[in-house]
Amino acid sequence: MTRAFDVASSTAATLLRLGAGWIARPVARQPDRLLELYEFEACPFCRRAREALSEFDVDAVIYPCPRGGTRFRPQVAAAGGKEQFPYLVDVNTGRSMYESAVIVSYVRKTYGGPKAPTWLGPLAVASAGLAAALRAGHGRAACPSRLPEKPLELWSFEASPYSRLVREALCELELPYVLHNVARGSPRRKAFVARSGKMMVPYMIDPNGAGPAATGMFESADIVHYLRKTYGSG
Repeated sequence: MTRAFDVASSTAATLLRLGAGWIARPVARQPDRLLELYEFEACPFCRRAREALSEFDVDAVIYPCPRGGTRFRPQVAAAGGKEQFPYLVDVNTGRSMYESAVIVSYVRKTYGGPKAPTWLGPLAVASAGLAAALRAGHGRAACPSRLPEKPLELWSFEASPYSRLVREALCELELPYVLHNVARGSPRRKAFVARSGKMMVPYMIDPNGAGPAATGMFESADIVHYLRKTYGSG
């Protein structure tokens, strides 16, 4: 699959979802400790949960659970009783839950304030499924990899076509990461620009790496290449 097709199909997936996960809404409060989301990139239900995190401007630790994955899928089955995704854990309240609609409602009521997303409707799952199909299964199945000692950090937002390419690679390699959402309108963009030097995503830091990886990398193609070269094993 060529780079041009990757970018075009990822952009088409964003357009199909009508820009869901593009604009951040004012939040009532931020969680003291990061939420934990077990999901995989190609899952349409997981997409709805990630869109909510972007729109409600809430960060989370992402534990990728692609099909065939052995790192985090068993944890979900042990904690909740079944391998179903997305699965959200909020260590601040002691709550955990399945079902994207339940997760969206919970995040909105707990952290996002009273205004519900306008993109949730009867066709939400169908359009999310079509968006995943445009990516031809990327972010669906696990690839052999080694686990980093510390989680990576990714600045992104759900509707960014280039960020999606990086998240797909992270998912396939089962690499846990801290997802920093900086959708348009997020008040945290200013701090991000002060740190990175410009408003551009994706932006990734690997605390286990050296050189550019440790200080911060832009450009989705460079990040994906780094991830596969550094952590891929086949």
